[in-house]
Amino acid sequence: MNIYIFTANKTNVDIAGNIAAIKNQLPLSVRLVAVSKTKPVEDILAAYNAGQRIFGENKVQELVQKYETLPNDIEWHFIGHPQTNKIKFIAPFVSLIHGVDSLKLLKVIDAEAKKCKRKINCLLQFHIAAEETKFGFTQEEAFEMLESSEFMKLENISVCGVMGMATFTDDMNHVRNEFRNLKAIFDSFRIKYFQNNPEFCEISMGMSDDYTIAVEEGSTIVRIGSKIFGERIYQH
Repeated sequence: MNIYIFTANKTNVDIAGNIAAIKNQLPLSVRLVAVSKTKPVEDILAAYNAGQRIFGENKVQELVQKYETLPNDIEWHFIGHPQTNKIKFIAPFVSLIHGVDSLKLLKVIDAEAKKCKRKINCLLQFHIAAEETKFGFTQEEAFEMLESSEFMKLENISVCGVMGMATFTDDMNHVRNEFRNLKAIFDSFRIKYFQNNPEFCEISMGMSDDYTIAVEEGSTIVRIGSKIFGERIYQH
């Protein structure tokens, strides 16, 4: 079991310089999510002071702690696979939930958003990788959900696009094909279900090792951690 440690930045990583270098590579149409999971407040503030405002976390408790501690103009994205019983803790403030892969989860997000008198933006996660450990809808499952009467009743969520994680491999042609597949899924769903909904416009794909390929294949949101903050520190 890996136990992640909150620790101050002792590696002298040039966080501001890393952010500037990445943003210089990104078109203006692509948003950068700085993946700050396991990283201390000091590192996040270094990124914040360099102009970064969108941060991504994958643990609810950690996200809540950071939300309560850090500047209130930060846009917090939840990039993990959220547990339904913990949605209530992030519902009052989360800007975007990336990993929605079931109607059950959407219904819980909708219910918690209603309690907070707000609408929560969500991305549908699709399984595009060769690895079975990755989460996500198949196209057929998503079709079935979007056409269901239960989905039609949801008033406090907004499906803003799609998200996917490529296979962990050195074969970048394989990764490119998976990203291309996600872009095709996005185009298909936009035409069939969201043609009159301008909010359906996001494709979240690409991380530290493959974000340049993701951008070439149509990504609008990249999720980058180690290329900004350095490698995560953890113990076995």
